[in-house]
Amino acid sequence: MTAEPTGAEGVTYPPVIEKAWGSGAVLLVCEHASRVIPDRWGTLGLPEMLRKAHIAWDPGALAVARGLSRRLDAPLISASVSRLVYDVNRAPDQRGAMPVRSEMHEIPGNAGLSAGERLARTRAIYLPFHAALRALVAERLATGQRPAIVTVHSFTPTWFGVARGTEIGVLDDADPRLAQGILARLQTAARFDARLNEPYSAADDVTHTLRIQATPLGLANAMLEIRNDLIATPGDCEAMAEALAPAISGALRDAEAATDAHPA
Repeated sequence: MTAEPTGAEGVTYPPVIEKAWGSGAVLLVCEHASRVIPDRWGTLGLPEMLRKAHIAWDPGALAVARGLSRRLDAPLISASVSRLVYDVNRAPDQRGAMPVRSEMHEIPGNAGLSAGERLARTRAIYLPFHAALRALVAERLATGQRPAIVTVHSFTPTWFGVARGTEIGVLDDADPRLAQGILARLQTAARFDARLNEPYSAADDVTHTLRIQATPLGLANAMLEIRNDLIATPGDCEAMAEALAPAISGALRDAEAATDAHPA
């Protein structure tokens, strides 16, 4: 080890776990649930407006995830710190883990971080999050369950001035089956413009959590991206969860039926 953390060693910011022993077949993850920047990092040099904006978190995503958790009786794990401090859906060596720039905005508090400062943030935020998620998965595997991991995100209606037509994106990592199943049910319901691997895909390095927590164990997985103007109010979030829950549960039933019909 060539660098040591600087300041507040040993202080960690563990994720929030809700319905830890839910009996459903899904394990929900919300990596960008919080816009909290602990005092340890000040304001990162940003005005309050930007600390509340999409660059700091995924507005509406946690409320939708909680709605899904209730409907699917699913455990939910969510990050407790803004992705501007550390984005737990990025590996420690990725530029986006502690971004110097997000969308069109510079993040002064992330400029010129030393190796020790990056290590300190990794230990304080990233490692506790993924250790806790790994433990939830392992506990279920130990009791004979193989949970599907579904991560919940939101995205902006415009990107660098270009409007986005996609309303719900369903993304996959290496195994597309659950994502395709969810998408098929959403498209059949025809309530939203739902698309596969839009507005992002695994090629954009946005599936890190799925890549390290689901893919190595062969667990079914998918990432949901919801346009945030559709989940701007508590009522919107509840309605979205109500629409998504049967698509997820139905896709899982379809997958189970296919496995029963064609066992390995």
